[in-house]
Amino acid sequence: MPRPGRLCPPGVPQHIIQRGNNRQAIFGGRGDFAFFSGLLKRYSEEHAVAIHAWALMTNHVHLLVTPSDETGVSDFMQSIGRRYVRFFNRRHDRTGGLWEGRFRSCVIDSENYLLSCQRYIELNPVKAGMVKNPEDYWWTSYQCHALGQQNPMHQPHEVYQSLAKSPSERKRRYRQLFNLPLPEDVEDRIRKSIKNGKPLGDEAFRRKFGEE
Repeated sequence: MPRPGRLCPPGVPQHIIQRGNNRQAIFGGRGDFAFFSGLLKRYSEEHAVAIHAWALMTNHVHLLVTPSDETGVSDFMQSIGRRYVRFFNRRHDRTGGLWEGRFRSCVIDSENYLLSCQRYIELNPVKAGMVKNPEDYWWTSYQCHALGQQNPMHQPHEVYQSLAKSPSERKRRYRQLFNLPLPEDVEDRIRKSIKNGKPLGDEAFRRKFGEE
C-alpha cells in the first residue's frame, strides 16, 4: 500500500516528532545534542523552515515549525536525519539505522492551538520525570520563551510575540501559562493528531485541511 502524502501547506505551523528506532537513545551526551542543534539551524536556513519550539529528548525529538513551501519540512527532516546518523554512528562506533521510520507530523491551527502545542512540547521533560520544572532542562525552547536565552535557530511565532509588546512582560506572561497544567482533553487532542497525522484545530480548520 503506498504511503499517504504529507500535508505541508506553506505558512502553516506543524508539530513534528522523530523517534529513535525501538525507542533507543538518539543522544549520548551534550556533544550529540549540540551537533543536532547545529543541524537544525543549518537546514532550517537551507530549506526555509522557521523553528518556533523544540524539545530534544533522550530518544526522540519534538519540533514546532513553519515551512515556506510544500516540500520544506520533508527536505528539512531528511537532511537532518541523514547527516546526524552518519555523525552518531561514527561517534559511537555503531552501524545501521537510528530512526523509527518516517517522522510524524500534523498541521496546527495557530490561533487556537499553537501555544498549547508549544507548552506540550516544552513540558516533555517534566512529563517524562526527567526534571521537576521546565526551566531545569536545557534542550528545549522554554529557555528562550520563558527565560530569554538567545538561540540562533529560534524564530518565535507571532502568536507568542503577541503575548505582550515588551520582551520582559512577554516572558512573564508566558511563564504564567505554566502555572497550571494543560487540560487533559487538549493533551489528548495533541497526542492523537500527531499520532494519526490529522490537523489539530477547530472544525473549520480541519475541514480546510482535508479531515473527513
